Amino acid sequence: MIEQTDTLVCDTARLAYWQTNPLYDYNRELLAPDINVVRWLGMQMQKLLGKLFGTKFAQEYSGVVLVCIAILILLLLLWFIYKKRPELFMRSKRNKLAYAVQEDTIYGVDFGQEIDRALAQRNYREAVRLLYLHTLKQLSDAGQIDWQLYKTPTEYIYELKPEPVRVPFRTLTHLFLRVRYGNFEATASLFEEMQALQADIRKGGAA
Repeated sequence: MIEQTDTLVCDTARLAYWQTNPLYDYNRELLAPDINVVRWLGMQMQKLLGKLFGTKFAQEYSGVVLVCIAILILLLLLWFIYKKRPELFMRSKRNKLAYAVQEDTIYGVDFGQEIDRALAQRNYREAVRLLYLHTLKQLSDAGQIDWQLYKTPTEYIYELKPEPVRVPFRTLTHLFLRVRYGNFEATASLFEEMQALQADIRKGGAA
């Protein structure tokens, strides 16, 4: 009886070569990459600083520069939000206002008479509120804004199209918001400043 020989011989050297060769590492396509965004940004920042200031500076200060950039982006974001919605950054103390909060309507109000009455009582907060509402009524009557009770003051700023009129109206609105919601003191000089802005708006923005 002839003994059969095993012709299947494992070439361990070639097998080890295939196992260590990255071209044959098919499992890597099935694994999710372990990506650390912060670490990647740090490496990119370190490379950039290394090109600009040298390797030693990059190794020591790349983290600090990355933190400063993050803070700067945050500040720019806050500044953008403040420009769009300044009332969000103002303290609301409606329960401590010196005047009774009424429905801010522009209809059925004799603004001239009510403003004179508030000034006679030295109630400048109420005078500021009435002057702002009077300005909204003037703009609404002129067809420059579409007044609605539910709208916020900043909505009227962007609704007002002529830029020469929008500039003084934006200042007038910010002053009103500070007094109404930011606990900003209303004074006679502030009311006079707002009166001048109102006159400027009525003239079409010509100072």
